[in-house]
Amino acid sequence: MWDSIVGTRGSQVLSDQGGLSGPFNAFLHAPDVGRQLTSLGAVLRFGTSIERRLAEVAIVTVAAHWRAEFEWWAHAPMAREHGVAAEQVDAIGRGEEPEFTAGDERAVHAVAAELARTGQLSAESYDAAHRVLGDAGMVELVCLCGYYTLISYLLNSFAVPLPAGARPRWE
Repeated sequence: MWDSIVGTRGSQVLSDQGGLSGPFNAFLHAPDVGRQLTSLGAVLRFGTSIERRLAEVAIVTVAAHWRAEFEWWAHAPMAREHGVAAEQVDAIGRGEEPEFTAGDERAVHAVAAELARTGQLSAESYDAAHRVLGDAGMVELVCLCGYYTLISYLLNSFAVPLPAGARPRWE
């Protein structure tokens, strides 16, 4: 499990203490689950029909809802790198409704926020996102939100620290 994680992610997942950062140490304690989650995470981040910019909107929305510091630390910069405006990312982090100029980002954010809040989707949110993503994309988006909720639970339950020098988003 260790070799697989470090082999695919490199030394960036190693903590200052020599352990694995993020949710990966938890995976070592339950390697059968960890292998499956690592595989699922790779598919959901890199193997879906969802454009990476939109996936990052969903991930930071879920991270902010659960106040998963490590997830936010890892994905807020990625959201910006993949084209989500800094103002929108910052608004999500503050728990505010972002003023998206892109309708696809607005639709994906609405789905992720609604799922995080209620575990359900209104017809309005579903229809708006479905117009952008189609059938497969909707399944992938709901799974992506569920996966990052699970990762947020792991990070929060095991109080996974931020890397040295990183500042928390929430107090």
